[in-house]
Amino acid sequence: MTDAISATSRVWRVPSAPVYAAGVLVFRTAPALQFLLMRHPERWDLPKGHRDTGETPALCAMREFEEETGIRRGHIRVEPRFRFCTSYAVRYDTAILRKTVFIYLAWLRPSAPADLHLTEHGGYQWCAWSPPHRFDNPTIDPLLADVARFFAAHPPQRTSNVPE
Repeated sequence: MTDAISATSRVWRVPSAPVYAAGVLVFRTAPALQFLLMRHPERWDLPKGHRDTGETPALCAMREFEEETGIRRGHIRVEPRFRFCTSYAVRYDTAILRKTVFIYLAWLRPSAPADLHLTEHGGYQWCAWSPPHRFDNPTIDPLLADVARFFAAHPPQRTSNVPE
């Protein structure tokens, strides 16, 4: 059984099982090595969202990235050697549930459009890659630390030659 929760113009359903979400941390190499963060009024976020029934985490991440940025999935290349996973408790009305989030690392292709078309965030920022990063966010900070370790083992090419 689920309870309805009214939030702004949406009706949310309290899940009766664990919650799964997925998203993308996208980098671009020109004009410099930068990563994309989305802005909510009170915090930074990634393009991510809840997984639909039967959807794999990878497909969910691609769908959410397209929906929240307006950039088509063909304009990014997912790094197959990296996937970040975190799990934490979330509150839905009076229920406390376990939420598991999968984040994929991707590279923006040079052919991608320059402008984003935001649907769920008030703004965005391309942030310079210069670890360590501190955003006081329990998902983003450990994610960026893992990316820094990954880049130490697999240095990114700092050119605009992300394979098409």
